[in-house]
Amino acid sequence: MADKLSDPIGRLMGLRYKSHPWHGVFIGKDAPEELTAFIEVVSTDTVKYEIDKESGYLRIDRPQKFSNVVPALYGFIPQTYCGDKVGEYCNQKTGRKDIRGDGDPIDICVLTEKTLAHGDLLVNARPIGGFRMIDGNQADDKIIAVLNNDTVYGHMKNINEVPKIVIQRLEHYFLTYKDMPGQDSNTEITATYGIEEAYEVIKRSMEDYNIRFDNLGKLLS
Repeated sequence: MADKLSDPIGRLMGLRYKSHPWHGVFIGKDAPEELTAFIEVVSTDTVKYEIDKESGYLRIDRPQKFSNVVPALYGFIPQTYCGDKVGEYCNQKTGRKDIRGDGDPIDICVLTEKTLAHGDLLVNARPIGGFRMIDGNQADDKIIAVLNNDTVYGHMKNINEVPKIVIQRLEHYFLTYKDMPGQDSNTEITATYGIEEAYEVIKRSMEDYNIRFDNLGKLLS
């Protein structure tokens, strides 16, 4: 699949200006089987960083109030959008009718044995599964992937090959990282799914992105 957002104008602009991580970075011609992920947070971060959608730079979202840190590389998949099609799929799988997409790019955790010093970088990743996470009435899927050619995780083809404790640590992080003293949590993980459902979520998010940002694509093509 051609990258219509960076060809030809985007590539020329990228020689002088930093590409926007959400819109200016190509998801990859082999997506969803293999794709580019933008990493915002690494496992040593005690501050939660999140991409600023307007500027494309990392912004401090919040210092972590408790000792939980994400046990993987954490970021999002460029040129994806959690919109109507992703929300519809979540409704199908849960039997609910009120879920909608959260309006963000699709989140991704990338498993690797390596310790990286900081985020704000791109990695090549292979999705192997994910969490069906719901925040209130919003779909907030977390795709789980492995770093391409990683010594420990790179051979894994599906989420059931990942040690259970690794999955449990990821679940605990996502169920607690938004906790605030005195406030009730409205976040739940309704299922852990395998590679085929991960592919479906990513494909739908790519379609949602093309619909949501159709005018941007036409402008840059």
